[in-house]
Amino acid sequence: MDFSLTDEQKALVESAGRFARNRLAPGYKAREKAERIEREIAIEMGSLGFLGPELPEDFGGLGVECVTSGLLLEQIAYSDFNVSYVNLLTSLCGQIVAHHARADIAAEWLGGILAGRKFIAIALTEPSAGSDAARLKLKAVRDGDDFILSGEKTSISMATQADVAVVFARTGSEADGARGISAFLVPMDLPGVSRTAFDDIGTRPVGRGSIFFDGVRIGRDMMLGDEGQGFVQVMQGFDYSRALIGLQCMGVARASLDESWRYIQEREAFGKPIGEFQGVSFPLAEAETYYEACRNLCLRTLWLKDRQLPHTAEAAMCKWWAPKLACEIIHQCLLTHGHGGYGGDYDFGQRYRDVLGLQIGDGTANIMKMIIARQKTAQFRI
Repeated sequence: MDFSLTDEQKALVESAGRFARNRLAPGYKAREKAERIEREIAIEMGSLGFLGPELPEDFGGLGVECVTSGLLLEQIAYSDFNVSYVNLLTSLCGQIVAHHARADIAAEWLGGILAGRKFIAIALTEPSAGSDAARLKLKAVRDGDDFILSGEKTSISMATQADVAVVFARTGSEADGARGISAFLVPMDLPGVSRTAFDDIGTRPVGRGSIFFDGVRIGRDMMLGDEGQGFVQVMQGFDYSRALIGLQCMGVARASLDESWRYIQEREAFGKPIGEFQGVSFPLAEAETYYEACRNLCLRTLWLKDRQLPHTAEAAMCKWWAPKLACEIIHQCLLTHGHGGYGGDYDFGQRYRDVLGLQIGDGTANIMKMIIARQKTAQFRI
């Protein structure tokens, strides 16, 4: 495996790091209070090529490898975990739209999404269908050349700000299970669409909430993939987003570790820097070890995707381990800073609250472990 980058890719990643430190880091706390991500920030990221860079140039992307896209997202998350959701959703949904939407529809929407002018969400979860997503009930009933959408999606990231969403709906009977589910690209300004926001303890700028569809009419041309095959076709994209989520979490862990290594050299106790005490430095050394292992797992998963090699188990490993490990590292870094770490002058509390949600959303740890076990069992089946 070779994760080395070209000079052009290195320059892109370094540019993302500078942008994140200069433009995003100073507003991390303010965005939590405002509970929104500024459009102008997204537009700046789009103009710099940070959104959906792995997508083809025809759609406004840069055509780089997925590894590079992950490294860019990691740089954004280092300074503002919440803003990095724009990168995550653009890459996940952008690939879905590019691969499964009608060519003219894809071109129409992806231009604005990759430029940061439009926000996109993915609407899968329902009140009665979380981990068991194949049981969803939102209906799409055919009416001539259109479909009528009726039902609710819940726990949707960017629900309050999205301009368009990839919506999963049942076009077949519930007895069809996953085979009766189709996917649609649905503009959020259509008649019959309404939204509510959740009062979450973290990721407040991401605007998680519910989206309601009350007789929403959507054309057949907005279907993604084949009718009744949306779940099977589109869900493959989650292997990609799970690896990206891993790097998103590692970005926050890296920021916390960097601050802690600096702090233990500056803070003195008993006449010397506290970093000279093994009880202080050893936990950080352990955290660095786990960090390197997890980050390399995420990069390897994206490397496999770039080469069109199987990576479902590896992606699931990224998804369950990285959020858990990031929370553990942030916790340790907070403790390393003592009473100051518990205060609002540092970002540890907000980082912990923000990352914690990914131990639940986008696939719980136990679901990810089921996927890993199923993949490995199949390899050794007699």
